[in-house]
Amino acid sequence: MRDFLPADKARRERVLAVIRERYRAHGFDEIETPVMEEYDRLHAGVGGDNEKLAFNVLRRGLDADAVRAAADDQAQLSDLGLRYDLTVPLARFYASHRGELPAVFRSVQIAPVWRAERPQKGRYRQFVQCDIDIIGDASARAETELIAATLDALDALGLEGATVRINDRRALDAMLDLFGFPVDERPGVLITIDKLDKVGAEGVVAELRGREATASAVDALEAFLTRPQTLEFLPFGEGQIRKALPEGVADEIVAHLVGIGEAVGAARGADPVGGELPLQFDPFLVRGMGYYTGTIFEIAHPSVSYSLGGGGRYDGMIGRFLGQDVPAVGFSIGFERIVDLVALAEASAAEAVVLVHDRDVPAAELLALKAALIAEGSRVRLERRTKNLKGLLERATTDGYTAFATVSAGAQRDDLELKPLS
Repeated sequence: MRDFLPADKARRERVLAVIRERYRAHGFDEIETPVMEEYDRLHAGVGGDNEKLAFNVLRRGLDADAVRAAADDQAQLSDLGLRYDLTVPLARFYASHRGELPAVFRSVQIAPVWRAERPQKGRYRQFVQCDIDIIGDASARAETELIAATLDALDALGLEGATVRINDRRALDAMLDLFGFPVDERPGVLITIDKLDKVGAEGVVAELRGREATASAVDALEAFLTRPQTLEFLPFGEGQIRKALPEGVADEIVAHLVGIGEAVGAARGADPVGGELPLQFDPFLVRGMGYYTGTIFEIAHPSVSYSLGGGGRYDGMIGRFLGQDVPAVGFSIGFERIVDLVALAEASAAEAVVLVHDRDVPAAELLALKAALIAEGSRVRLERRTKNLKGLLERATTDGYTAFATVSAGAQRDDLELKPLS
């Protein structure tokens, strides 16, 4: 959990403003949910490993004896917890407010979440997520809107070279079925396959054999992984998708993925037949959240080895709170991971001025000068002159100020000579 100095905070807000503006342009409306949710909701079995990283809140009113008595039962100790993502709160929000929302609801949530992580670069215990979700649309149009809006936001941030990797959990399940993995082995097999980009095909196969997964199924997977062909499947199209999957995966799944590619291509003005898109079909993209039911996606960038965001379809989650299934799909930008890659210019709409004044200048005069500059559209800071004027101006430059003027007693607005800070 970190502090941010003014310059860092200003930079983060500029990036967030771009993301918000682009998402709003695509028809998404921003909501806000509480930082805490009920313990049972956060630990309902849909959050994968993130549930283990949740910060739980001790029940009020427990004395020492009650705490000791419930030491082995976290559900008795805690009734609330800090949210570890924004999807679980959104599902609860929609279930609570469905009657006040449109039939197809497009939401934006940009807010901090908390996980008891082991801190490292790009991974913190408190971090901001930027989520867009569409609830109430079961068609591929929803995935298309999310991907198009996310790519638009990345373009607006100047994050060139980003690619959206796409897969479908139904295709993964079909592959494991065709290879011969029993249903009870598949969750563990997927965890191992998710390491493919880190340990390679040999590492995946070795780990599965070490876990004593079904030998014939591991043999089939190994044969598939070591086929003499590339895993680069651009442009995104039917031929490439079929080439990447084993024979026998349902045509419906392939058509769903192809339709997404064609629609995103149309949204970006690309040739839908052969025009290169920043999309890549990855047949071994897994994503670990337990609530995904269909299409899944991640943002990849050549400058880093980790993903910059991701999401997918989670049609079964809202039904847990509402009592009836509602289709839903979401895409999250990992703000902490992209903010350091983005180089946005300082806001230039208004000049930022430091008024360096002598000790004897009356407060009324200073405030009148400040008000006059603000009325002209400037941002203004008052600073009393120090012996180290150079250091004062360097700090002002670091804080985003662009000009300064010195002020003596009796000075009027026309007397101020604004000099650039460099």
